[in-house]
Amino acid sequence: MPALTPGTLAELVDGGQAFRWQREPDDTWLGIWAEHVVRLRMNSNGGLEWSAPEALAARVRTALPLYLFGHDTATAVDALPWRSDTHLARCLNAFSGLTILRQPFGETLLGFLCSATKQIVQIKQMIALLAQRHGAPLAGTNSLHRLPTWPELATASEIELRACLLGFRARYIHQTAQFIAANPGWLEATEAAPYAEAKARLMTLPGVGAKVADCVLLFGAGKLEAFPVDTWIIKAMARRYALDEWTPEQVAHFGRMHFGTFAGLAQQYLFAYERAYGKTVSP
Repeated sequence: MPALTPGTLAELVDGGQAFRWQREPDDTWLGIWAEHVVRLRMNSNGGLEWSAPEALAARVRTALPLYLFGHDTATAVDALPWRSDTHLARCLNAFSGLTILRQPFGETLLGFLCSATKQIVQIKQMIALLAQRHGAPLAGTNSLHRLPTWPELATASEIELRACLLGFRARYIHQTAQFIAANPGWLEATEAAPYAEAKARLMTLPGVGAKVADCVLLFGAGKLEAFPVDTWIIKAMARRYALDEWTPEQVAHFGRMHFGTFAGLAQQYLFAYERAYGKTVSP
């Protein structure tokens, strides 16, 4: 696996793309996705080492490289306009090796339906409760659970979902689960659709606006042209690209036009840089 810095690894697994990674006291990372459980740690050479429960090890061995490094990031980075965009070049240098995870589409949708007006730590609490209370136990572990599938969520009441600290999001998740359960194949068709069509389909779901749809498509469907716009990106684009007073829709359009086919990868570098250095580095 590619060498990463500790900061880039932390940004990759715990920077808002996924919500089921925890840093352990020994500085390893414990991660769960689908039916997989893995621990990651960096060795002295900057490489990644992993371990998994014996019952899951063979599956994890195959799935982990695709989950962490399933994109041709080197080619994508080379295609970005960093040669003429000095701020983008600065971001790429600060988080060298950062990429986009290849997560299960349905899980990504669930995670970002939990994200409205919440910080990462709060989203992780909701997701952990949904897994613990509504997901099946994972083989080879004592207390870890996978996330519930959408058909499984459809059997839970809105009251049960609210007990997972979802608040108003429980209604969105309950309604979405009912819709997906009643329309087999809808998720798969949406994931496979071209970007614009997939985004339009997602935005018919309750609670899914443009930003959530772009996050789901970028982190869950591998559509690197998606350019999610949140408060960090609004700040970054205003400070670094003079897009003051632009609407999120205008910023997203600029991002896709300026950064091109791999705009979503550029977005992740801009996002990471602004969170880490936005208050200390002037434009």
